[in-house]
Amino acid sequence: MDLTGTLAEADWVSHRPAVFGAAYRILGTVTEAEDVTQDVWLRAADADLSEVRDLRAWLVTLAARTSYNVLKSARVRRESYVGPWLPEPLLTGPDTADQVLTDESVSTAMLVVMETLTPAERVALVLHDVFDLPFGRIAEVLGSTPAASRKLASRARARVAAVEERPRASRAETERVLQAFKAAADAGDMAGLVALLDPEAVYTADGGGKVTAARKLVTGAETIALLTARQIELRRPDESRIIEVNGQPALATYRGGRIVWLDTVELAGGRITAFRRLVNPDKLAQLGHI
Repeated sequence: MDLTGTLAEADWVSHRPAVFGAAYRILGTVTEAEDVTQDVWLRAADADLSEVRDLRAWLVTLAARTSYNVLKSARVRRESYVGPWLPEPLLTGPDTADQVLTDESVSTAMLVVMETLTPAERVALVLHDVFDLPFGRIAEVLGSTPAASRKLASRARARVAAVEERPRASRAETERVLQAFKAAADAGDMAGLVALLDPEAVYTADGGGKVTAARKLVTGAETIALLTARQIELRRPDESRIIEVNGQPALATYRGGRIVWLDTVELAGGRITAFRRLVNPDKLAQLGHI
C-alpha cells in the first residue's frame, strides 16, 4: 500500500496469484476465478486500506467471500450438469513460479475431490490449510463461529485425506506413461494401451452435454482402451503433445489447431489408475490454440 492507504500496483501484482489461487480452489473454474480476481481488484482499488495490517490476508479473505457467494449459486447449475464434472484446467508451466498456483492442492485429483464438499467446507479448508488464515477470520466469511468453521475444515480434511496420502508419481514418470499412451493410441496398439492401464482403472469424461462423451464412469483396462481408440477413429485428431496443467503433465490433443480433448492421469505402480478426459469445449477454450 502507498502512504495514502490505497492499493499500490506493485502490491497487487505481488498478491494477485494468491487472490486467484484462492478463488480457483474454491470454484474449480478458471473463468469464474478470473472474474472474482477482477472484482477483488476493483473493490480493493477503491477501498481505504490504511488500517489493513496484512494485505495478503485481507485480499484472500475478500476473494473467498466473493467466491463463496458465486459457488453457492453455481451449485444449482452443477446439479443439472450433463455427465461427470471435471475442473476447468489451469495452464501452468516453468513460468509459473508462485507455489500457490502449482502445489498439490490445485491438482486435478484434489479439485475433483473438492467438488464433493459443501461450499462452506471448501472455503474453510482452502483458507485454513492452504492460506493459514485463523478460524476467526474464516467464520466472518462463512457467517458462522470459529468453532463451527474448525469443524467444517476438519470434516473437509477427512474427505481429501485419501488424495493427500496417495503416492504421487514423479513428473518424469507421468510424462513417460502419457507419451507411451499417445504412441500406442496413434498406432492403434490395443495391447499396448491395455498394458498401460491398471485392470481396475476408472475413466471419467466431461463433455458437459456439448459434445459426445461417456456420461457414466467407465471401468476396466480393456474397455477404456477400446473407448479411447474409437474416439481417435471418430474425431481424427491431427496431433497430441504434453502440456502442463494444474502443476502436472497432461496430454493435449488437437485438430485444426484447436484442442479437442485433454487427458490427465493418476498412476500407481507405473500404470494408469484414474484416466480423466476433458472434452467440454467451453472448459478447453481458455487453453488456447497451438
